[in-house]
Amino acid sequence: MSGKITLRRAVLAAASTVSLLTLTLPARAADDPKVDPKYIWDLSDYYKSPADWDAARAKIKAELPGLAKYKGTLAKGPAATLAALEAIYGVYHELEQVGTYASTIASTDTRDAPAQERDGLAQDLSGEVSAATAWLSPEIQALGTAKVDAYLKAEPKLAKFGFALHDALRLKPHTLGAEAEGVLAALSPALGGGGTTYNLLSNADIDWPTITLPNGQSVKLTQANYQKYREDPDRAVRKAVFDAFWTKFGQYANTMGSTLGNTVQGDVIQSKLRHYPSAVAASLSNNDIPEGVYRTLVAEANKGLPTLHRYFKLRQRMLNLPDLHYYDIYPPLVSSDAKFPVEEGEKLVLAAVKPLGDDYQKALADGFAHRWMHAYPQEGKQSGAYQTGVYGLHPVVFLNYQDNYNSVSTLAHEWGHAMHTTFANRTQPYELAGYSLFMAEIASTANEFLLSDYMLANAKTRQEKLLYLGNELETIRATFFRQTMFAEFELQVHDAVEKGEPMSGKRMTEIYLGLLRKYHGADQGVMQIDPVYAAEWAFIPHFYRPFYVYQYATSISASAYFTEKIRDGGPAARDTYLAALKAGGSDYPVNVLRKAGLDMASPAPYQALVRRMDAVITEMERLLDQKDN
Repeated sequence: MSGKITLRRAVLAAASTVSLLTLTLPARAADDPKVDPKYIWDLSDYYKSPADWDAARAKIKAELPGLAKYKGTLAKGPAATLAALEAIYGVYHELEQVGTYASTIASTDTRDAPAQERDGLAQDLSGEVSAATAWLSPEIQALGTAKVDAYLKAEPKLAKFGFALHDALRLKPHTLGAEAEGVLAALSPALGGGGTTYNLLSNADIDWPTITLPNGQSVKLTQANYQKYREDPDRAVRKAVFDAFWTKFGQYANTMGSTLGNTVQGDVIQSKLRHYPSAVAASLSNNDIPEGVYRTLVAEANKGLPTLHRYFKLRQRMLNLPDLHYYDIYPPLVSSDAKFPVEEGEKLVLAAVKPLGDDYQKALADGFAHRWMHAYPQEGKQSGAYQTGVYGLHPVVFLNYQDNYNSVSTLAHEWGHAMHTTFANRTQPYELAGYSLFMAEIASTANEFLLSDYMLANAKTRQEKLLYLGNELETIRATFFRQTMFAEFELQVHDAVEKGEPMSGKRMTEIYLGLLRKYHGADQGVMQIDPVYAAEWAFIPHFYRPFYVYQYATSISASAYFTEKIRDGGPAARDTYLAALKAGGSDYPVNVLRKAGLDMASPAPYQALVRRMDAVITEMERLLDQKDN
């Protein structure tokens, strides 16, 4: 998502919304001359060239000393406060553009050293900007609520800063002095360095082995090939790939344990410095999320494990397996050779979002008509998918499209983010447009549910219905249960460090193994978990954005709620949903959703999602019984 700035957040912290749906071996590649150039993004609206980007970066660096003149001026009155905020937010906006351009270019080729250097320079600059403005929150807090309210009343132009001003006041108990805030801001790039190390190690530097598959084929086991062959219909191939891949990752457990452990230590230290009871409380405080939301999610997911185990038993039945192992999770429940070129995928997604109204469809069609998407894989391209953007410019979408139905679903997902960005940017001023990560996955997963409903409604055969229902089950498993398992892993690791317990790659593997066994029903005889696969924790890049992944699970629960309401409630329910997207960052996300009728601190949304999953399983069993009979 487009990462707008509050008075307390670094600009790059929320620069993009990353999908967990990852690539398989390319069916096409962006560097294939047969690929239509319209599916290779054009970022010239951002900067015409790297030289222009460097000039913009230099301009920001030159502006930083000038921001110092505003320090100490807020007490002079509303006019002085307005001048300071407009100058600072102007730099924030420029930094957002610099950071977004650098990160998007770097993600298309991780081997491109100059691109990686630009990305690093952008992150360094973010730290410099944060350090240069670290005095701002303490100075606002020194004004106090009464004076801030008086300023807002006296100067109407301050209205767009009202939410951020009151937010700074809310965080006063957790804000340090200006000097200490400056030190922490300057250290932010170093504190976030673990993620960069992980990315380079896992995508560029690991010496991946070449293995001989049971069918005699020789394969270099890169991440892309792992994600291809883990879906192979031959069980022996899947096992060989899992054994080799996780053995290789396990060899880096000490290194990955160090990089992730340093990230966790940084979280714990900063939470203590800021007088929070825990690292999770500190993380949630940024968007005023009650800790009960996080812990209710984990509790309800655990209560819903019988439904997840029911799905695994259905998977075993559909794959006709004598038992179930962890390497049996990824093969599709229904094999399909159907091809969905990206042009066809766009048409399907446009048709599927019809319940969201003409304005939504028109905005989406406009996005498809421009070169705003890097669609296909290519050599060195980062795995996964994301959307990002800059206020005043267009969003951009990063995919690794495979011409299959899963890719259509990912297309719907990422363009849901893009529409959220578009509607928030249309409706709110820059200072209020940047929606939080807590809201970010609602529009994306709502698009996926709408696509699933559309495809089911238009399916012509039982096999088609099973294909789309199976895809939805996998979406719920991966986005709700798997992400909550990750969230529980983060809780356990942080809780252990906060208690002073030693933490290492070995200990992380033990924690993760326990969660794998619980979530996959090992003790109930549902699935067997080989301990070597517990190295998977080291594979998850999202752990370097602590307490981030839980928002996938809360969001898919919210989107299930909204799509049900839209289906049953018509235009009024649709408008309520779109109003939540248009709200951007004008209020805390829990409040935005509460205004739309949804309380995320209650069990209701999570229970509703589990009920939906049960209903899908029941329908699939019915269709299978028809065939069996």
